[in-house]
Formats: sequence, C-alpha cells, structure tokens
Amino acid sequence: MSGEFTGWIQLIVKRRFTVLVVVVGALLALGGYGLGLPDHLGVSGWDDPGSESARSARLRDHAFGHDHAADVLLLFHAPAGATVDDPHFAATAIDYLNGLPQRFPGEIDRINGAYWATDTGLAMPEVFGTEDRGHAFASVAIRGDDDTTLLNNYRKVAGELALPGVDVEIAGRQPIALALNDTMAQDQRRMELFAIPAVAVLLFFLFGGVIAAALPLAVGGLTVLGAWGIVRFLTGFMQVNSFVSPVVSMIGLGLAIDYGLFIVSRFREELAAGHEVPEAVGRAVATAGRTVVFSATVVVAAAGAILLVPQGFLRSFAVGAMVTVALAALVSVTVLPAVLAVLGRGVNRLGFNRFHSRRAQSDQRGNPWGRIAGWVMRRPVLAAVPVVAILVVLIAPVRDVAFGGISERFLPPEHPVRTAQRHFDELFPLRQTDPVEIVVTTAATADIDEVVATANRAPGLKAPFPEPFHAPSQLGVFTTSTSLRDAHDARETIDYLRAMPVPKGTTVLVGGQSAVERDSVAALRHRMPWVVALVFLVTTVLLILAFRAPILPLAAGLLNLLGLGSTLGVLTWIFADGHGAGLLNFTPQPIMALVLVLIISVIYGLSTDYQVFLLARIHEARARGASDAEAVRLGVARTGWIITAAALVLIVVCGAFALSELVMMQYIAIGMATALFIDAVVLRLLLMPAIMRMLGAVAWWTPGPLRRRAPRAEPIAAAEHHETRSPRDEFDAPLREDRPLPDEIGEPAAGPGPRR
Repeated sequence: MSGEFTGWIQLIVKRRFTVLVVVVGALLALGGYGLGLPDHLGVSGWDDPGSESARSARLRDHAFGHDHAADVLLLFHAPAGATVDDPHFAATAIDYLNGLPQRFPGEIDRINGAYWATDTGLAMPEVFGTEDRGHAFASVAIRGDDDTTLLNNYRKVAGELALPGVDVEIAGRQPIALALNDTMAQDQRRMELFAIPAVAVLLFFLFGGVIAAALPLAVGGLTVLGAWGIVRFLTGFMQVNSFVSPVVSMIGLGLAIDYGLFIVSRFREELAAGHEVPEAVGRAVATAGRTVVFSATVVVAAAGAILLVPQGFLRSFAVGAMVTVALAALVSVTVLPAVLAVLGRGVNRLGFNRFHSRRAQSDQRGNPWGRIAGWVMRRPVLAAVPVVAILVVLIAPVRDVAFGGISERFLPPEHPVRTAQRHFDELFPLRQTDPVEIVVTTAATADIDEVVATANRAPGLKAPFPEPFHAPSQLGVFTTSTSLRDAHDARETIDYLRAMPVPKGTTVLVGGQSAVERDSVAALRHRMPWVVALVFLVTTVLLILAFRAPILPLAAGLLNLLGLGSTLGVLTWIFADGHGAGLLNFTPQPIMALVLVLIISVIYGLSTDYQVFLLARIHEARARGASDAEAVRLGVARTGWIITAAALVLIVVCGAFALSELVMMQYIAIGMATALFIDAVVLRLLLMPAIMRMLGAVAWWTPGPLRRRAPRAEPIAAAEHHETRSPRDEFDAPLREDRPLPDEIGEPAAGPGPRR
C-alpha cells in the first residue's frame, strides 16, 4: 500500500483515543450547531432564474410589489338553508376578519378583499361570493417579500385561523407550501422512528452481534449530525431548500451505514483469517477503506454534475449531497478504524458467532452468490440475453414520460389543504391562485389595448385578460392576468402569448406559475442530456484511472445506464400512468422534472458505488494470481452478500419515505429502492459476470499510457489449481488467498500483472 495511506492507518491506530475525542467531538459540535437548521432553510429555488417567467416575476415585484392576492384564501360556507348575507353569519365573519391583522400584526399585513366590508380590504360581493350566496371567500396578505419569510410568518398563525362554529376552509399559496413542507418534516421523523430501528435489527442479523451492528449505525448517526452542521453553515452563503434536508439525511444515513458495513465486515474477515488487531485494522482500511474513499469520490462527482442545472433547489441538493457523502467517507476511515482498534476482537461480543463465522471464512466460492456467478459464466449468453430483454421492456414506458412542477396535487387527494383548494377552484373558477400573467413595458401607452386584444385570442383562456394595471412608481410598465382552462396544461397558451406580434417598442413577458413550470422543465430538458453525459463521463474516467482498464468501466457504465433507464420506466409506469395509485394514495400526474434529475444523479452514483466494490475484489483476486474466471467468481462470492446487505439497508431507509404522503418523496424512495434491487440483483449478480466472461482477458486490457510496472510473482502452482481440471472446474476451483494484498485500487502487488 502507498506510504501516505500506510502512515494514515498507523497514525489512527496509534492515536486512536485522540482521534475519537477530536473527530467525534467536532461532529457532535457540528450537530449541536445544526439543530437550528430548519429555521434557516428556504422554500424557493424551483424556477430557472434566467427564464422569461423569472424575469417577468422580478419586474412585476419591482414595479408593483410582491403579489399577496393568493397568500391565504379563507373559504366560508354558509349553513344549510342560510346564505353568507345572514346578519349573524356576516357579523361573525367580519369581526373575525378585522381581528386577524390586530391579533397578528407581525405576521398578517391586511385583508386584501372580501365579500363583506372590512377595515383594511375591498368589499366586492360579485367577486368574492358565489351566485347563490352560499359561499364566499376572503383574501389575506401575509407579511414578507420572499417565499421563505412568507412561509415562516404563515406558519406562526396557521393554527389560529379556525373560526369556531363556522365552516371555514383554508386554501392559497402559503397553506399549500406549509402542507408540503410539514409533510417532508414528518417524513424525516418517520425515518428516525422507523428506519433506524429497522436497520438496527437488520444489521444485527447480518453481523450476528450487537457491537458489530452498532458500529455502522454510529457512523451513520455521526455523519448526519455533522452534515446538519455543515449545511447550516452553508445557509449563510446560499439559499438551501427545505426539501434538501430529508433527502440528504436519507442518502447520508444510508451510504454512511453502507460504508461502515463494508469496513466492519472486512475487519472481522481479517480477524477470522488470523491477523492481529492492528494488522486487521490496517488491512481493512487499506482495502475496504480505500474503496470507500474512491466510491465516495465517484458519488460526489455524480452529484456534482447537478451543478450544471440552473435551479437553486437542485444546486443546494448537490452541495448538500456532496458534503454529506464526503463526510460519510471521512468518518468511515477515521472514527471507525479508531473504534475497531479499541474494540479489537471485542467487536464480536454480544452476538451469535454462527451468524457470521461461515461468511468470514477465507474460502467462499461455494456460497449462493458464488454458485450463481459460476452458473452465469458457464452460460453467459443464455443468462444475459433474457435479462437485458426484460430491462429493455421496463424502459419502454419512458417514451411516454411527461414532466411537471410542484403543486397541491403532490398531497394525498383527501388532504384538507388540497381539498380546500379544489373546492375554491370549483366555486371560483375565475380566481385561480396561479393565473397566467403578462407584464408589458412600452413607451406608447396607446399600444396597450392592442396588446391585450391580441393576447385575448390565445387558446386555453377561461376568461379574457382584464384591463391592465399601470405601475404606480414606474412609467410604461403594465400587468394583467387571467385564469386558464387547465393550469397544468398551458403549453399552447404560453406558446401563443410568447409568439404573438406586438407593436414596435413594446415588450411582453409571460409569467405565472404555469409559465414557471414550463420554463423550468424546458431548462431541464436542455440540460439533462448534458448532466447524464457528464455523470457517465466522470464516473467512467475515474474507474479507468482506478483500474487502468478502459473497456471494463465502459461496459459497466453502459450497464448502469441500462439499470437507470429501467428504473425510470418503472417510475413512469407507476406514477405517470397511475398503476398503484390506489395503494399508494396519490394522483397520477407528470413526474416532477427537478426530482428526476436528482434521481438520475443519485441512482447512477449508487450503481457505480457497488460496482467499485465488486471490481475491487475481482481486481484483488487477479492480483493474487487467479484466472479471470476465478477472480470474477470469487469477487462476486465475496461481495455478493455485502452488496445485498448494503442494498437492503438503503432500501429500508428509503422505505420509510415510501410511506410518505407526498408523492415526490414516494417516487424518490421507490425509484431508489427499484434501482438498488436492479443493481444488486440483476446487474452485479447476473449481467456483470456474464459480460466479463464474454469479454475475457479483453476486459482488463490496459493501453500503454496507463500501464504501470509492478513486481511480478510466480503464478499459483499448477498443483494448487488441479492441473487436470475440466473447463467447468475453472468456475469451482479454490483460490489461495495467502498472497499480499494489492497496494491500491488499480495497483497490483506481487502478482501476474494484467493479462493481454
């Protein structure tokens, strides 16, 4: 192993108590600092800041002030047989509305308007009431000029808006935003209450002991604590969306536990092989630990590709994920080796040795994973063709995928806020909370009528654009808005408005939530191929540099893309086509494009993560003198159970989010669980051995610039490999493991060197 890494291991073993005090103390301090993280998270970043809709919103806010018309909509329902004009009912509603700004002066600015006359708002019965006078609404303005301030102020009064004795529903932008936000917070608590205990039980059965099972959990817990503190620090420099916290916690906890699982299992394996504790720690960190660091580098690089997209939400997620994954690797190769050095053979206490003793034996070629790999390599084409055909079939639904944005439809159909918004839209179809808007700038005010007349010919409008408002403090800026027949399908309307002819010297900007969603999706459609290409390129180059064999990483990368496409097909089939909507209690709808980018990056990174562990073990076996087929079989046999265990851990963690009431959390969780299953069972266990068998020695071909001279050792003696073997025996032959470990990924120690 390299001198730098050897020195690092020796330092940790020698100064193990100092390492524990310093590093664990720092992580706990970061965790304490991060306890206030929720108060510093925002709710913006869903749009493309360079889009026309974003420019329209900025100009409108600058000229007219922030639009508070749909902050909170209080929907009043008269009792049966009465109307909203009933004196007692009207008096009760008026007193209630007048009292809101008085009771909450720091949070509620005013009543914008209502059916009845109030102290601060307009009284417009024809606008704020239904024709039968059975229903009326009031518009309440929350204080704040940005999304985060608005949401925080509304949160303070949300529980105080009920009116005893009167049927009042609460709709509007801020109630929807709070419902989405609080559901994500509940998801994080569910992970803490459900996933962590479930993972603890799973780890106990995987390791057969309390101490060994607790170590990966400790790594995960310290990682999440430290990540909270770092993300809290980042909020001082950038806007971090509140959605980032539960997703980063999910990924960070899962990966940190996986990394701990890899290192602890390798340490116990080295102990079982007869090595003393310091040497076992060194060998575990030099092999599994080095692979953890490299794997984290790949995942960080995959997340970093998200920085190509303009949306602040995705950028904040990318930074949060990169920090958390890097921290998980750091904790795994500092705190964990120090703890193992302290515990020594005590790592096996409080358990049942029979759970892991057979797994820790040096010869594992006969375990189920080894037997499956042997069968696959005896019939590589027979194994690969039907599996690839099934994956291609799973990809098929992607051709019909549709993209959308975030809305109240992400909540369950019976959620009170979603129900209130639906009732409001049905009763007041011309008062949509998110209409289509146009902002007109012109030096010739006489041209405004022509612009509005042309705009009113747009398809998909529920009503014509009313007379525009003129900005009180900025000459030549006008705005008007109207409702859409279908706010979730406004493509033709927006395209018409943006392409319509306007008088010379006049500019028209089209905005509103429908335009924001359309522009955001368009930006992602443009950037997504580049994101996928960059993720593929960066991870493949890293693997080539690691193993110095370009063909194998390219083949593995193509398998990852195949698995990714299959996962997206499954997501489309479930969430866009609606299969399972009743079981999961969601409304079929277009997949949110922002979250799709997140899923692509994370899934590809995780796929490469498991690939690194498999290829590292195969490479290690080859460095000890195994043939290509033997190395593949031993690599699969050695990593099969641990990759399966790691995937199970992440599936359990993700499973907590699959129980979410928020549909976008459901398809993140189900997407990751599907991808993990495909990766661990289909790609690593079936396709990878088949591909490597078909490629043979070509898989490890190394071009001249990547070759590195290494000492060569004599091959394993023919007698040890049974000279009279049949071709079939090659997949069942034992492999000696008393040769030196490879110095690092891609750098064999004494061994036969690459085969050409």
